[in-house]
Amino acid sequence: MNLKFVNETLAAAVVALTSKITNYDRTWPDMFVAERDRIAGVFGNDLIIIHHVGSTVVPNLAAKPEIDLLVVVVRYLSLPEADPIVRSYDYLQGEQLSLGHRYYRRDVGGVRTHKMHICLTGHWQISRMLRFRDLLRKDPDLREQYQCLKLELEAKTRQEPVSILPAKYHSLTLLSDPNLDHQMTLRTSDPSRSS
Repeated sequence: MNLKFVNETLAAAVVALTSKITNYDRTWPDMFVAERDRIAGVFGNDLIIIHHVGSTVVPNLAAKPEIDLLVVVVRYLSLPEADPIVRSYDYLQGEQLSLGHRYYRRDVGGVRTHKMHICLTGHWQISRMLRFRDLLRKDPDLREQYQCLKLELEAKTRQEPVSILPAKYHSLTLLSDPNLDHQMTLRTSDPSRSS
């Protein structure tokens, strides 16, 4: 895979950005803690842990100021049961991204502030999100490459209404695959080279 594929993937979806990428903000971890503490009671005894994931958890990484929470539970409430409870905490149900992985979003004044991923324990997305977070925390070169990719993709959305999500998702998938050399993956921009 290479970055040419990432750029080609951009044409696959048309979705409006929810907010602009900003410089890292030292208050983001505190915002996560406050939200984690605010919502933890929703899940009762089914809650295992709430992780801070996404770009706002990585020091010195520019990001959209949207706090990503990864909620790991032993079981789901049924949607008719869960929806009013989650809505009472100002979250709206998004898509079920995969079996065992629900997505909710919280907007304040029309601006996205939080994204909540609820995954059943053992779901493959849990290790993927945590691995991606940990790779970006440990490797400053990789973090810089990813930041440049995000900023480049955001700049493209100003010129044409495409989402940065497909390319970001592709990069996240490549980086999160323990069988791939993540350093080669993001740094390969020559279409004739692939990892």
